[in-house]
Amino acid sequence: MSISLDGFVAGPNGELDWIFRSMDENVEAWQLENIWQAGVHIMGSRTYYDMVSYWPMSTEPIAAPMNAIPKVVFSRKGDVNVTGGAATTTALKDAMKQRPIQEGGSQGLGNWADTRIASGNLREEVLRLKQEPGKDIFAHGGAGFARSLIGQGLVDEYRLLVHPVALGMGLPLFAALERSLDLQLVRTTLFKNGAVGKTYHPVS
Repeated sequence: MSISLDGFVAGPNGELDWIFRSMDENVEAWQLENIWQAGVHIMGSRTYYDMVSYWPMSTEPIAAPMNAIPKVVFSRKGDVNVTGGAATTTALKDAMKQRPIQEGGSQGLGNWADTRIASGNLREEVLRLKQEPGKDIFAHGGAGFARSLIGQGLVDEYRLLVHPVALGMGLPLFAALERSLDLQLVRTTLFKNGAVGKTYHPVS
């Protein structure tokens, strides 16, 4: 996840315009390398609607793994329209403004239409996914979904892209903690534009 220096993953209304100011080809190459390591993408329903409205039409390199790797969307209601068409967020508007969809870029919905829906108990659903064979589970958000995963101790590794900006206010990543969370820094990637890729493991 992208995160500001002061711990926010989005502005107060879900704004993501600030992340694009420190994006370059090296940062995007790091993101692409990481995303291809996923065996499945998991996300909340609002983030899902943003992504299904964007990635199938995108020609960016990151679109390839986003479209190819299977998805699981978490929704308590269980009535997600996996082909999209629902209301989207400020984050999508910011992405579309910074990275407009090119005409003729659509590759079709691909396996977005085969997205699995998880509507049961969050912990039980995630633990069930962890028992399945395959590569890593990548959680994309949104902020509330990510906080729920963190709050229940379900995150085994944090891959954070820290942007050189302080927002002052917004949607925090670690607000659901009931007690402090100790993390061990296991990998750091520095970028010339000031962004830093950091990988942490929770300390048992």
